[in-house]
Amino acid sequence: MNQDPLISIITVVYNGANTIEQTILSVLNQTYPNIEYIIIDGKSTDGTIDIIKKYEDKIEKWVSESDKGLYDAMNKGVSKARGELIGIINSDDWYEPSAIELVVSAYKKEPKKKVFHADRYDVLPNNQKKRYPFNPSKAKFLFYAMTYNHASMFFHKDIYSQYKYNDQFKVFSDYELVLKLYLKTPEYFKYIKETYVNYRIDGISARQSLKLNLKEGSKARLNAGLNYFYVIVYKLLTTIKHYI
Repeated sequence: MNQDPLISIITVVYNGANTIEQTILSVLNQTYPNIEYIIIDGKSTDGTIDIIKKYEDKIEKWVSESDKGLYDAMNKGVSKARGELIGIINSDDWYEPSAIELVVSAYKKEPKKKVFHADRYDVLPNNQKKRYPFNPSKAKFLFYAMTYNHASMFFHKDIYSQYKYNDQFKVFSDYELVLKLYLKTPEYFKYIKETYVNYRIDGISARQSLKLNLKEGSKARLNAGLNYFYVIVYKLLTTIKHYI
C-alpha cells in the first residue's frame, strides 16, 4: 500500500444546482491530499454545469450525458475511477472535512478490509442535523432495511471489479450490492465509529413510496440469494410499521 493511496470520489448529479456546490467543496476541502474527483452529470439543464465548470481545474474528470438513472451513472463513475478505495457522494450530500483521512487511517490499520462505513448526519429540510448511527442488527439488515449508510461507504477497487450497481432499481441497488457482499464476505466490512457524512433526508432515497420500497426490497433480497421466506418476513414487517 502507498503511504497516501489514491482515493476516488464520485458524485452523480442531475439538475442539482441548489446543492452540488456544497458537495464539490466538501470534496475539494478534504484534509487528505491524494484524491481523484469524478463527476457524472445526467445532462442537467438547471445551471449545474456552470457550477461544475467553476471548479473543473480541480476535478479530475467530469462528463455530462444522458444516462439510465442514478445507478447507471454510479457505474459510469466507477468505470473511470483509478483509486485504491472508491467513495460515492451524491449531489444532495456532503462530507465532513476529515472524512477521507479517517477512512484511509482505518484502511492502513486493517488493509485486508475492503468495505469501510460509518455513521451519518441526517440533515432536515430546516438544515438541522441529527446523528444517525449505524445499526449493527443482522436481522434488521437481512429482513427489513438497509442499515449501512451508503453515503459513508468506501469500497476497495477489487469489489467493483466483481460487482456493479443494478440499474433496474430506482433506490435499492446499493442495498442489493451491500447485501450480496455481506452474505458472501462479511469479514470484509469495517465499521468506523465516526460521523463524517451529511445526508439530506429529502433526497431521492428518502422520497420513495412504501409500494416501491416493498417491490424493490423484495427483489433485492431475492437477487442477493435470500430465499422467499425472508422476503415475506420483510413485507410483513414493513407493512406493519407503516400502519402503526
